[in-house]
Amino acid sequence: MTFERADHTKRADEMNTPHQAKRLGDFGFAGDDHAIPFEVGPLDARGRIVQLGPLLDEILGRHDYPEPVARLLAEACVVAVLLGSSLKFEGKFILQTRTDGPVDMLVADFSTPGALRAYARFDAERVAASGDASPAALLGSGVLALTIDQGEFMQRYQGIVQLDGSTLEEAAHTYFRQSEQIPTEIRLEVARQLKAGEKGSHWRAGGLIAQFLPEAPERLRMPDLPGGDGAPETGAAETDQAWREVQALLGTIEPGELIDPTVEPERLLFRLFHEHGVRVFEATPVADRCSCSKDRIGGILEGFTAEEIAQSVEDGVIKVNCEFCSTTYTFDPADFAEGRTR
Repeated sequence: MTFERADHTKRADEMNTPHQAKRLGDFGFAGDDHAIPFEVGPLDARGRIVQLGPLLDEILGRHDYPEPVARLLAEACVVAVLLGSSLKFEGKFILQTRTDGPVDMLVADFSTPGALRAYARFDAERVAASGDASPAALLGSGVLALTIDQGEFMQRYQGIVQLDGSTLEEAAHTYFRQSEQIPTEIRLEVARQLKAGEKGSHWRAGGLIAQFLPEAPERLRMPDLPGGDGAPETGAAETDQAWREVQALLGTIEPGELIDPTVEPERLLFRLFHEHGVRVFEATPVADRCSCSKDRIGGILEGFTAEEIAQSVEDGVIKVNCEFCSTTYTFDPADFAEGRTR
């Protein structure tokens, strides 16, 4: 799952037409809820950066999650946008956790070109009792699944990462290290901020992913596993000066910069990489949009047996609630009874 450059041997300007890639300052800022691809050619680095604002308020406010749960789901949303917006085909990118912690499931579902939906399942009593538990403690032990769905006629691709005391950011690093073998750095940040001149607060989240994609394959090699007896890991990517400089520059990101509305993503990219020349590409707008519909849910009910339909009836109707958008759909059981023989 690389970003922009599917073929590591091709240069960025071969993969993007001139009007798609521009230097900072050639156009206005994309603003909140846009995934912005970028390239730092001299350092062989490519990536994406995003700040989520109103979109996040809509998703989190709809469910009125406890703050610790909302923070975790906001991180999941950022990861889903950063990775899902890289897809070059019509499909979905799905991030899902299944764990034994107080927050036992997170789902963030990105549909191309820019639709996001998300929800969290949690034990309210355990979350309340956890107090100031860390995000890793709230997740507990389990797995993180990253799935690419190209449609019903194509095979799904799925990567699984163990969650055992790790954060989503750490798990994402592990995924790229184990599954993709591409040197990758990810930064995530979430905050609940007071609204200037208004009552209440709003959510903001930001994220940046950078990958090392040199033309020479020997520069891309990841560290070998330790040989035993304390032998150090060795790998070209770990010692490549360009990638080490990318890592060092990302290490200068200050707390709050990824979510500060006065520090637009393009400004942050310029601060980090202006000495090398950073290019940005056309931003992808992301919207809070669920894929559920009454017709789609009705189609699922059509596959139910008569017994299952009967068990679904309450107060004379069938009600189905979408966990993502909280929309409730109501059906007449008689619509599914005629001609049913199973």
